[in-house]
Order: sequence, then structure tokens, then C-alpha cells
Amino acid sequence: MRRVLVAMMVLVVALAGAQNLVGQHKGAGVLTGVVVGPDDKPVSHASVTYQSSAGIAPHAVRADSQGRFTIAKLHSDNYDLRASGRGVFSEWEKNVSVRSGQTKSVTLRLIYAKEIPKTYTKSKAKE
Repeated sequence: MRRVLVAMMVLVVALAGAQNLVGQHKGAGVLTGVVVGPDDKPVSHASVTYQSSAGIAPHAVRADSQGRFTIAKLHSDNYDLRASGRGVFSEWEKNVSVRSGQTKSVTLRLIYAKEIPKTYTKSKAKE
């Protein structure tokens, strides 16, 4: 009987601890989006840099093979984002408001480069 009570107490304490860990990120915000190139096609494996709008704690994530990215567990704040890939950069998407329990979606369009890489130039028909 004593062993059963001890086992039940351990189980209750473990469940309470697990619930507390899950609750820490329960209200966190999420940023999702897609990175597209100058040709409006998704850019695979582009880099997405983000930070709070106050410039605190810059981070980066990588988009998947379809140009999609997800940034989870964000605190309620305003964020600035910028993407880069294949030598081309997007403008900064400024003050993207993320609130607790909210999922916000953005599209980052690559437009700036010293020279447009050949992968983004359309071939012209020979005259």
C-alpha cells in the first residue's frame, strides 16, 4: 500500500512538472511565412533574420525547400525580419506585431542585390 501511495505521489509530481513546462510556452506567438524571389517563386533554404524591433537578440532561421519558415515561441513584441538567398536580400519587414497565442504570417520578397544573379534573369529570345 505504501509503495502504491509513493508511486502515485511521484506520478502526480511528474505530471504537474510536465504541465508547468508546457504552460511556459502556451501563450507564445508564432511567425510563419514564405520567402519569394524577384520572379515571385519560392526561394528554397533562404535565410531569415529576425530580432525584436528594439534590435535585441538577433536570430536566424532557414526556410525549407518550398521557401517556408516558422519561428515559434516568440514573446509578445514587435519584430523586424529580413530574408536573403542566392545573393539577393529583402527589405526589412518592420514592426511585425506578434501577440501571445497568435500566429502571424508574412511574405518576404527578395529584391535587392548589387547585380541580379543569373538565376533570376529571364532569358531573352535571340532576334
